[in-house]
Amino acid sequence: MITKYRELFNSQFSTEKYEQFKEDIASDFDYAPTFRIGETPFFISNELKSQLIEGCNEVIAFIQRKDFKELTNKALELNKKVPNEDNHTHFIAIDFGICEENGVVIPKLIEVQGFPSLFNYQNNLFEKFKTHYPFLKSLSPFIKPMTNEEYLANLTQVICQHHPKENVVLLEIEPEKQNTKIDFYYCKRDLGINIVCVTEVIKKGNQLFYLNENGEAILIKRIYNRVIFDELDLRPDLHLNFSFTDKLDVEWAGHPNWFFRISKFILPMLKGKYFIETTLLSELKSIPQDLENYVLKPLFSFSGSGVVYHVKREDIEAIADKELYILQKKVSYLPILQAPDDKIKVEIRMLCTWNNKEESPKILCNLVRLSRGEMIGVKYNQDKDWVGGTIGLFENET
Repeated sequence: MITKYRELFNSQFSTEKYEQFKEDIASDFDYAPTFRIGETPFFISNELKSQLIEGCNEVIAFIQRKDFKELTNKALELNKKVPNEDNHTHFIAIDFGICEENGVVIPKLIEVQGFPSLFNYQNNLFEKFKTHYPFLKSLSPFIKPMTNEEYLANLTQVICQHHPKENVVLLEIEPEKQNTKIDFYYCKRDLGINIVCVTEVIKKGNQLFYLNENGEAILIKRIYNRVIFDELDLRPDLHLNFSFTDKLDVEWAGHPNWFFRISKFILPMLKGKYFIETTLLSELKSIPQDLENYVLKPLFSFSGSGVVYHVKREDIEAIADKELYILQKKVSYLPILQAPDDKIKVEIRMLCTWNNKEESPKILCNLVRLSRGEMIGVKYNQDKDWVGGTIGLFENET
C-alpha cells in the first residue's frame, strides 16, 4: 500500500534473511512457533489507516451503547454464563478483510471478538523486523505514537489492574500445546505473569490458587483469560478442580461472557459501509438462490472452525439450532500486497484494550494475516510462501 517501503523491503529480502529472521524469533525461548510467520510486514497507507480507525470506531460505538448488554443477553443464554461479569470488556479484536468494492479499496468487517489476541507477540515481532530491516524504524505498528515501554505499561495496567503480578495468572488449556504459546512466553517475560493450566488451579472455598516454582500455594486475584469454551467442551478428559460457573472471589482480565457478547452474534446488528450483509439463520426468511455468494458460520467458534465456504441448501437445512449460525455475504478480498511473484490477500485484526480507568476502548496495534488461498487461514495456505501471520506498519505521525 506504500510503494516506497514495499519496493525497499522486497529489494532487501532474501530466503536466507527470512530464515535468519525466524531463527531470531525462535532464539528467545528456544522455540519456533508452530504457525507460519509471514515474510513481510504489510505497509498501510494513511488512507487505509483512516478507514480502519473509522470502522473500528463504529464497532466500538455499538459496543458502548447503553442497551448493549440487553441486546446480547441472548448470546449468554445460548452458552455458559459466568458470574461476576464486569461493566465492559477489556479486549476487542476487530478483523477487517482488505477488499474491493465498486473498484475502490475498502476494509470490510469479517469478525469481532471480545477476547485477547497476540498482544505480547506482536510488539516483539516488530522489534525482530526492525533488527533485520533497520529502515522499518521509521514506521510503527501503533495507531498513536507510542514507545514499546508505554505499550507494555498499558497492557500491564489492563491485565493486572492494581494487583501484584504474582496474584495474576494467564489461564489456558494445556498452554504448552497451544499454537499461540509464544505469546504466552512473551507475556511471562515482558509482564511477569505466570502461565497456568486450568487443571493446575486449586479451589479452596470460593478462592483459587496455583502453585509457584517453590510449590507454594499463591492466591489468584485476577485471571488473564485465554480459555475458549469450545475447546474446553471438547476435552472431557481434563479434570478441573473448579468450574467457570462457580461464584468465585476472582477478577477477570477478559471476562468469559464478553467472548459471547462481542462475537459474530452482533454482526447482523451492524449496518454501514464497512459491514457485510449478515443474517442469523433463525431469522432467514428464505434460503437465497445464489448460495455461492454466501458463507455459513457458527456464531461462537474460534479460528475459523465450522465455517462452510461452499454453502449448499442441505447445509442450512441440516442445522437444527439455527440460532447458533449466521449466513454472511461473501466479500471480494483484493490481492494487494506485492510479493516477488504475485499479489497477496490481506486481513487485518485491529487490537484494542479497555482500561477500567478509561471511558472508551483504545485502538492500540494490529495483527495481519496474509493469504494466497480462497480463505484466510493456515489450512487454506498449505505449502505456500509469503503467507501467514505478520504485522501492519503505519507511517509515523509528524
